[in-house]
Order: sequence, then structure tokens, then C-alpha cells
Amino acid sequence: MYKKYIAEFIGTYCLSLVVLLAVNMRGPLPIAVPLIAGFTLMIFVYTLGSISGSHINPAVTLGLLSVKKISLKDAGGYIVAQLLGGLLSIVLVGRVLDITLKAVRTGAFSSGIFFAEALGMFFFTFGIASVVYGKTKEQMSGLVVGGSLLLGIMIASFSGALGILNPAVAVALGATTFVYLLAPIVGSVAGFWAYKWMSDSK
Repeated sequence: MYKKYIAEFIGTYCLSLVVLLAVNMRGPLPIAVPLIAGFTLMIFVYTLGSISGSHINPAVTLGLLSVKKISLKDAGGYIVAQLLGGLLSIVLVGRVLDITLKAVRTGAFSSGIFFAEALGMFFFTFGIASVVYGKTKEQMSGLVVGGSLLLGIMIASFSGALGILNPAVAVALGATTFVYLLAPIVGSVAGFWAYKWMSDSK
């Protein structure tokens, strides 16, 4: 039972870690944050997918809970593990690696930014839903999920939001505002339900 919680902790910790390192990059090789986030998620879909489903995102877990693809008990365990993973990444980057973390500017609340973050999450989870509902070949699952994250981040960021799309990563980045904690949940539920409706209507 606990292996899947550990898997979610490890996955979210690593995703938060690479995003933090990319945002606070000190090395000579610049890496676009959306690319590294999408690539990291793709790897964990292939490595942890068979253990926990590789949610590594509280909003994804809550979206799956809304369409009854995960139990309430497991959803609670997943979310605790994911948030702990996000918090631990701060400790490693800030204290162990001794990197001064940059403050992420979230700005004042804006309905437009909220919508942009939710819209990006909608497209991200719409892609995940195609895997969950068996419409994507297993061999392609990592590419679809990782690519959907990249697409979602781009849509959100082009629309004016930060494009975090993950409350646990938002915690790691210090972006703990109403927009970056709640908008991904709204977009996730909408994305899963939209795909479920389309899939069930066939």
C-alpha cells in the first residue's frame, strides 16, 4: 500500500527539484523550464506509472478523484506525499546545495491569470485522461503526458500566468497564492470531466 505513496513522494520531489534548479540555474547550460518539466514527467510516467500512476501533482489527483479513478483514502495519501516532496526539494536546493532561491513574482490576483492557469491545466489533464481511459497506447503514455504538460505550461504562460500547473511545485517555488493553488484544481476537474464526457458519448 505504501509503495505508491513513496512513489508519489519521489516523483514530486524530483519534479519540484528540477524546476527549482532550472529557475535558479547557475550553470553554463540554460534549460527552458517547460521542457525540463515535461521531460521529467515523461520519465516518471514510464518508471513510476505502474506503481502509483505517476500523478505527482495534487491537482491531477483531485481531478482523478472527481471522476472516481482513485479512492478518497489513496487521494489523501497521494496529496500528503506530493506536498512533502515539494517541501523537501526546497531544503535540498536551499540548504544542501546552498543555492539562494529566487523569489517568484506571482503578482496581484487577476481573474485572467486564474483562467490562464486553469486553461493550461485543462489541456494538460485532457491529455492525461486519454491515457487513463485507455485511448492512448501504453508505449506512448509518457510522451502524451509529458507533451500535454509542455502544452499546458505554454498555453498558461502565453496567456500571462506563470504556468506552474502543480500546487506542490507552487509550494516549492513559494507561489502559494489563490491562483496557483486553486486554479490547477479547477482546470484538472474540468479537463477530466470533459474527456470523460467525450469518451462516454461514443
